[in-house]
Parts: sequence; C-alpha cells; structure tokens
Amino acid sequence: MSGTCLLPGAVPTAYRRSVSTQTVAARQPPVEYIPRITAQYIGLGYGEYRWVHSETPSPWTPLTKPISECRVGLIATGGVYAVGQTAFHYRDDTTYRAIPTDVDTSDLRATHFAYDLTDARSDINCVFPIEALRALRDSGEIGELGPNAYTLMGGIYSTRRVREELIPELAKRCVADELDVVLLVPV
Repeated sequence: MSGTCLLPGAVPTAYRRSVSTQTVAARQPPVEYIPRITAQYIGLGYGEYRWVHSETPSPWTPLTKPISECRVGLIATGGVYAVGQTAFHYRDDTTYRAIPTDVDTSDLRATHFAYDLTDARSDINCVFPIEALRALRDSGEIGELGPNAYTLMGGIYSTRRVREELIPELAKRCVADELDVVLLVPV
C-alpha cells in the first residue's frame, strides 16, 4: 500500500487482493512450514515427517501447440470440495473430488489439517484459482478448460499410496478429459 509510514523496526504488513471481489486485506505472515508440518505429523501419531526424494526425474513433456490452443486442467491440493460432496478426512485421505469447472464458487468449501483455512474460506480462489482460469480462457490466453477440476487434500503421509493409488487415478481422469496441460496448485 503506498503511503504507509512505518516506525523504525516495524514490520510492513503484506496485503492480498481477492480475485473474486477485488478487495484488499492484510495477509498473514509466512508460516514456518517445516517446523509446523513436523509438529503436526507427530501430533497425528506419525513419525517425524520425511521429505520425498524421487529416484527418477519427472518426465518433461513440452507443449506441442500454443497455450492459447490448449485444453487446460486444474488439480489443487487445498482440500476443496463442492456442497453435496463428502469433505476430506484429515488422515491419509487419498481420495479426490471432481468439480465441474463451471461451478459457482459460492458452492465450494475447503477442509485441511495443514494450513489456516481463513483465506480459503473467504476467497476459495487462493487455493482453487478457477475464476482466474476462466478469465484466462475468456481473454484467449488459454484455450478451453477441461470439464472438471480435481481436488485432493495435500499433506498425505503415505507417498506410496499417493504414487500407487491417487496419481494413477488422476492421470486417467486427465487423459479422459483430453487435457493438454494441467495447473497443479499445491498448498
């Protein structure tokens, strides 16, 4: 915010703009993620969290056409679900939700154990940027949107279950939706 006067030693407040309402509000300071996630996993009865290290590099697949001609998908890990769908469970929930990309955002909810839901509950687009993708589609920056976006609850402890259960299911859905590119939104 321009014109803000700070006293010596004061920490400036960060601000964020809501995609849907364009209102500006103070934002929470950054979270000390590593100590927080370690404490949360121990509190949930797991051992200390071990970061995933892949044995093989991710396959790089360059686009074969301009992004303005691509069918774009969305996969978000913020625990978003639509009214009428079952909320995610906090412990090793490897399910996902298919949400139509024409959904009214007022019908979306979020649940998650690993982040403060305040911002997501006031503007779901901060963890599920469907309105931004619609705007990019409408302006011609991207081609069309896939019929559904897919959501899950990140922070799943079992990387084996993610690799063997969740990822193959999401990959099948992306192929069935004929997506050219997918935006992955982690939290």
